[in-house]
Amino acid sequence: MSSTTGELFREDAYLQSCSAAVTSVQPGVVRLDRTVFYPTGGGQPGDSGVLRFDGSEIAVLETVKGDAPGEIDHRIDPGASLPAVGDMVEAAVDFERRHRLMRMHTCLHLLCKAVDGSVTGGSIGDGKGRLDFDIPDPVLDKDALTERLNAWIAEDHPVRAFWIDESAFDERPELVKTMSVQPPRGSGRIRLIEIDGLDLQACGGTHVRSTAEIGRVRIHKIEKKGRQNRRVQVVLDGD
Repeated sequence: MSSTTGELFREDAYLQSCSAAVTSVQPGVVRLDRTVFYPTGGGQPGDSGVLRFDGSEIAVLETVKGDAPGEIDHRIDPGASLPAVGDMVEAAVDFERRHRLMRMHTCLHLLCKAVDGSVTGGSIGDGKGRLDFDIPDPVLDKDALTERLNAWIAEDHPVRAFWIDESAFDERPELVKTMSVQPPRGSGRIRLIEIDGLDLQACGGTHVRSTAEIGRVRIHKIEKKGRQNRRVQVVLDGD
């Protein structure tokens, strides 16, 4: 059986479970022929959840990319009872956590638009996130940034994912907003995330369908991390 995993989350971030065949079993790792679990990448943590089979349930502690291209590893407790290769399982993601990550990921795209500076790094957490900007010493105002983000969120801009050919992508370097993360290559196409009227950039992560779904946010802290590095931390406000 091929160990390449079909990435259902790329086409539908709201799909919470799927039926899948086991393609590989190793101590602490199960691979499937397809999955709704997002693997760690692009600053977004991998999903957690459960695998159900034969009336039993095992926890997926985290999800990461495998050693070979196209492989996704569902990491489980090494002592858990395992399905066999060829068995059918139900893969069910912890969607409450995933949805918070989706909301924050889309919020960080808005933050990228709100701050005039190249993004040098970032991370997405459960209810919080950050971006680092390559900018000198301007005064970034927490309240002003918070107000701008919440205004865009309230305007309910649609969010959509689509693909373009790598050749077309290469002609538009402005589509890469994060200097430290490059989109995966080799498939012949690149995935883009568009926030209507506001932002368009390459991204492989999961996002909400509209900015209103993010809910209110707040700039928690702005830190100086170097001569020209400013770290902006944002949280979901009210969760």
